[in-house]
Amino acid sequence: MGNISYKHFTIGVEEEYMVTDPESRELRSHEQRIVIEGEKIIKDKVKAEMHQAVVEVGTDICQDITEAEQDVRALRQTISTIADGLGFRMGAAGTHPFSHWQSQLINEHARYQEIVNEMQEAARSNLIFGLHVHVGMPSREMAIHIANSARYFLPHVYALSTNSPFWEGRLTGFKSFRTKVFDKFPRTGIPDYFDSYSAYENYVNLLIKTKCIDNAKKIWWDLRVHPFFGTVEFRICDVPMTVDETIGIAALFQCICAKLYKLRMQNLNFIIYPRALVNENKWRSSRYGIDGRLIDFGIEEEKDTRVLILELLDFVDDVVDELGCRKALGNVLKILEKGTGADRQLAIYEKNRDLVSVTDYIRDSFLSDL
Repeated sequence: MGNISYKHFTIGVEEEYMVTDPESRELRSHEQRIVIEGEKIIKDKVKAEMHQAVVEVGTDICQDITEAEQDVRALRQTISTIADGLGFRMGAAGTHPFSHWQSQLINEHARYQEIVNEMQEAARSNLIFGLHVHVGMPSREMAIHIANSARYFLPHVYALSTNSPFWEGRLTGFKSFRTKVFDKFPRTGIPDYFDSYSAYENYVNLLIKTKCIDNAKKIWWDLRVHPFFGTVEFRICDVPMTVDETIGIAALFQCICAKLYKLRMQNLNFIIYPRALVNENKWRSSRYGIDGRLIDFGIEEEKDTRVLILELLDFVDDVVDELGCRKALGNVLKILEKGTGADRQLAIYEKNRDLVSVTDYIRDSFLSDL
């Protein structure tokens, strides 16, 4: 089976960053100035988000993970330099440790005003920062097949990304509180299984027809077949603190897609598990990160999350070298060794119970592996 081509599995990475005040360390509106300056250098790879203290960046369509890594590094460096010049500091975590959403300004853009108008407090309080990874697909039918199967692995990769243990100055007890905040939105969480692309299209068209949504981008699941890009988009992760973590996670998503494709090409399928079961593992990942236990539904037993992540690396191993992901996946092992962003935030907090020093650590880590 050496003739399977993985060239379709391109990568795109989107990260959402927090804009902070150098003195107070609070989130601060940049009045889109970082975006305006950024557009002069990186064009449409930077954009505003709903809250004015957020900046979103997105890479080009990258042929492999090495290209994606260069792009993410350049984006972080560029945005950081612009922010410093304007008197701000950037950071990457799923939530800000102590800023309150009530004091944050909403972008004037019509699309965001429309979302706030419909979602009200759920939208205004949605002050969170995520990582989205797009993996290119050979066809829409293959995309829906891979999305169905890949749902099973979402909690495993999510555990690696956990980076939001604090919310509005409180220790939440979660490794990732970000998804708890986002759960207030409709059409979020682990998606259902669709038995074909046309079944998915029928679902979307029904929602549009009945005025639930105006387009499929208002479906905010943890994983979705992107309505316009021809990708499977993984949306479950907190934005990681460092570039290395982002790249390790992006590489793992790409490898999962390629492996599921390879099985399909050999007329083999990964077992499809119900959403309700995958949700049990998602809950555990948000609560305990990589230090918890997930359920191995194949043998119907709990196993250490770390063990299951190593098993996942083993599962995808036969596509890693063809994709050129070996080095990038080394970053996953580093997360298992050093802890996730949440683990490191909590370690800083344990020392002196001071959320300002946690925020300083987040900001200092933004370019730490450049």
